[in-house]
Amino acid sequence: MTPTITHIATIPYRLPLHEPLAWGKASVLNDAHHVLLRVTLSDGAEGWAEAPPRPTIYGETVESIRAIVAQELAPRLLGEALDERTLPKLTARMAQIANNQTARGALDMALHDSLAMSRGVSLAAHLGATQERIRDARLRVSYILGIGEEEAVLAEAARVVGQGVRVLKVKVGREWEADVARILRLREHLGPAVDLYADANECFTPENGQRRLEALAELGLLYCEEPLPVELVRERASLAAGNALPIIADDSAFGLRDLRRELALDTFHILNIKTARTGYTESSAMLALAQAAGKGVMIGSQASTGLGTVRAALFAAKAGIDHPSELSFFLKLQADLLDRPLVLHDGYLHLSEIAAARIDPERLREAKTDD
Repeated sequence: MTPTITHIATIPYRLPLHEPLAWGKASVLNDAHHVLLRVTLSDGAEGWAEAPPRPTIYGETVESIRAIVAQELAPRLLGEALDERTLPKLTARMAQIANNQTARGALDMALHDSLAMSRGVSLAAHLGATQERIRDARLRVSYILGIGEEEAVLAEAARVVGQGVRVLKVKVGREWEADVARILRLREHLGPAVDLYADANECFTPENGQRRLEALAELGLLYCEEPLPVELVRERASLAAGNALPIIADDSAFGLRDLRRELALDTFHILNIKTARTGYTESSAMLALAQAAGKGVMIGSQASTGLGTVRAALFAAKAGIDHPSELSFFLKLQADLLDRPLVLHDGYLHLSEIAAARIDPERLREAKTDD
């Protein structure tokens, strides 16, 4: 008998960071105050996922995520049968609710997780990984290095490189001269074994964009994420055509609809898919579309804690995702919810080590902020 969806819970929690993460013109993250979503099926199967609220990006808060799930998303799902045939219909039903990206993304991933458990397979296998792939896959990881005082940023970089990071995404755009100086010092301190790329968070302008990309290329950076404001579509297309440095699409491609526009206008070279905002169903469609257009793909983080990292990493194991993925935010956490540590091995996560990670009930009880 096909199981039905019997319960959907939202569980807010808070985890402290070693240091704040600053990006863009004014955004700062001081701790990870996120929401777990748990889907329970009639056969006892449970699925878990993480929703990271980002008010300055999506307009979502802990309270809004909990409210939209309780008032709009859960009523569209409760009592419905869940299997491979009904899942796309349920996803389409959730898509009737505009925005609320991480709430819908997490619920989609929790549905996939519960379906995998109901079928008696791992989530990695459910997403298409073979047993050989689960055993052997290594996922190249990048680490998001925020804006801050130079010495503090250098110390953070040294700490995470010591923990196994070999690719750093450096936030730039607030003060260009300081950005260049910081990159030069990172190069000096870390050497050629650590790759760098930039994330401008839309802070460059059409007047300086080409010149700054050329400067980043001369400094040996791999690529630059979202150099120009998203609304400057023609200017972004022109900058991409200049081929000074490969451009990563992130804020310009929140979902499948955005991606179709960006591909039509050819505004980027590499797509950053964030399962935290598009779940597994829409992310899979975006991956297929980007690959068909010959674009590179990486998997991004929305400052996800351990569970969100694992959910993203399982998707990052799909074929064709070859660029470093943002799967190391857990290194910023002073504590986590998982029942085992996530460990980097010379720049890589091993899929076999993380595929079975689960929420530790005691750690969750300690981190919960509301019943």
